[in-house]
This record gives sequence, structure tokens and C-alpha cells, in this order.
Amino acid sequence: MPLYVTSATHRVVALPELLAGRDARQAKQQAWLARHSAPLISFTVVSPGPIKDSELTRRIFNHGIRALRLLAEASGWEIRQQTCFPVITGPEGLLVIDAPASQVKQAAIELEQSHPLGRLWDIDVLTPQGNILSRKDFSLPPRGCLLCQQDAAYCAREQTHSLQDLTARMESLLNDADHATQR
Repeated sequence: MPLYVTSATHRVVALPELLAGRDARQAKQQAWLARHSAPLISFTVVSPGPIKDSELTRRIFNHGIRALRLLAEASGWEIRQQTCFPVITGPEGLLVIDAPASQVKQAAIELEQSHPLGRLWDIDVLTPQGNILSRKDFSLPPRGCLLCQQDAAYCAREQTHSLQDLTARMESLLNDADHATQR
């Protein structure tokens, strides 16, 4: 269920809106967990800069949703329910998966590491109790920067790279993914 790329808002999002969006996403996650009592994938796009909902982020998101659906199918996991939210803070997806949360998270980490766009995806896996499984839970280091070998959180905090360079890298990765799916 991809999102329409032509419907992107291209709005500049301020910090209060980002924080409110995060709170709203957490509320949706908790409501879904209460309703389904099963592991939940919460999927978003890593998007530097003030514009979070664009054709670029939606195209990256659509690739991710397809990859998650293929992962579930290949793993024999039932997707009990799924939906996508086109919000100004960036596209969001929720998928309830009928599989052990630790297996889902391990597969999600592998997908983030192996897919051409995986570095641009944030695939959170929540246990039925609402705990978010992290890379640390699997003794893995933090994710690396899009442009250098540093910890991504460090580069973001220090604003090590220009938005123009980060966006160009995102576009390059998207072009690689588009070419890979056309083969």
C-alpha cells in the first residue's frame, strides 16, 4: 500500500511539530499494541532537514513498505494488519506481524544493512508489551552516518554535513534502488 508521491506536502516542519508527531506516533503504536497483542513494526524514513514529507521521502518509504512485505512473505510471517500515514513529519507505517519480535527485529536489522535504501529506513520493532528492541539488544553498534564512518547520531548532533550533501546521497541511494528493482 504505497503512498502517492504527488500528495507530499513539502512543508517545513518546526521542532514542536516534530515532537508532537513523535508523540502521536507513540500513541498510535500503543493503541495498536493494545488491540493486537502482537509484535509491531513502526516504519519511518530517516530524513535530515526541515522538510520531512516530499516525493523523495515518499518514494524511499514506498520501497521500504514493499521490502517489509516481501520480508514477511519470505519469512512466512502473517501481516495481521498494516496501514500507512501520510503526515507532515514524514510518512509512517505500522505493521502487526505474527512472529517473535526478536526474529522480526533481527530480520529488520539485516534488511537495513543489506538493502540499497536500508540506511534511510528506521524500522522499529516493538514487543507485544511495548518495548522497543534496539541494535544494542543484539550487541550491534549504532548506525553509521550516510556520508562518513562516524556514528550517525554524532554527525546529526554536530551537523557535520550539509543538507545538500545529505540530500544528494539520499537521491543517489534511491536511484540505485530504482535501478535494482528494474532489473
